[in-house]
Amino acid sequence: MSDDLTVLEAALDAFGNAPTLGEMPRRTLADKGIDGPTAAHVIEEVHTPLNLAYLTFTTGSSAFQNIVGVTHGEISGRCAVARTLFERLGTGPGTRMLVTYPPLVNVFAADALRACDVSWGFLKRSSRDALLVAACREQPKIILGESSFLRAGLEQAVKLGLKAHFPKGCVLLTAGTPLDQELLPVAEAFGYTVHDLYGCQEFGWLTLDGVPLRDDISLVASPRGEAYRELVVGGLPMGDSFLMSPSGHVCDPDGKIITYRRERTYPEYEVVVTHTRATAASTVEKAARTILRIKGRVVKVAADLVTGAPATRLLLVPGLPGADGLWAAGIPLEGPQATRLFDDLVQAQADLQKTAKSDPAWIKGR
Repeated sequence: MSDDLTVLEAALDAFGNAPTLGEMPRRTLADKGIDGPTAAHVIEEVHTPLNLAYLTFTTGSSAFQNIVGVTHGEISGRCAVARTLFERLGTGPGTRMLVTYPPLVNVFAADALRACDVSWGFLKRSSRDALLVAACREQPKIILGESSFLRAGLEQAVKLGLKAHFPKGCVLLTAGTPLDQELLPVAEAFGYTVHDLYGCQEFGWLTLDGVPLRDDISLVASPRGEAYRELVVGGLPMGDSFLMSPSGHVCDPDGKIITYRRERTYPEYEVVVTHTRATAASTVEKAARTILRIKGRVVKVAADLVTGAPATRLLLVPGLPGADGLWAAGIPLEGPQATRLFDDLVQAQADLQKTAKSDPAWIKGR
């Protein structure tokens, strides 16, 4: 072997500025705060781009489970939501939360829970028996899980004579599926309060007991009927429509969004960008593709897009042709408040464009 090659190899080992596999940064399940068991997943390592805070997946409640990317710029918003949530629950710093389904932590973002000084743990196994053991042994202040699973667990605790061993004054935080209202009397017999948490992996938690947790949530007319409203977060429609009730949510009379009476919006809205604060239309066009890929929302850019506008303007239009009236005219949304999440994602795209590819082995065009 030539001396030049030996010198090159030695220099590579001593001074190489690109990492080896062992030197690459790693984001583990523990780092993401979801290091608990589930019966519905396999643990798989992936190469995650540096421009994403983490990857997660949709729950699969209404379609095939799809990958979700969460940008770094979204974390501050999720932290603010977590602070609002725990303030409404009346739980202070140091609260212990038992999470029955680990991916629910991703809806918070682990950084948001840490910022609120909330500690959390998981079941030893993904089962009802494990719920009983964990509740009795760990005495959590909050139990987070799917409502029917929690109801069945409490009912089983009564049958097994374990009710007296359950924590006192616990808060049941239900999420993931529409609220099972049969949980309410069961929980009341334990002296527990029940709260209905609605949100998604794509955008985090959105409402608690029918009351918004974010200030960029809009409720717009829905094709499901006059009694329904489509929930739009930061300019991006959820695809979910809810009954609105003046008498309030079953868990809070002030909550007008009846999240346990959810209907999928049909036809779904698409988003058309007509005005942007960005100076380059190409940035918005790339962001539109990014949003489709990591959030699953259809965003299109108007041919006459106005750049450098004082505020973003979006138009919600139905995803199917032939609709008339309100659907043909579209529903306008104007920033900065009503389009804040959309603007955050555009900013994430702009930030990415300022950063050159950091991997010299992957440079296109050479």
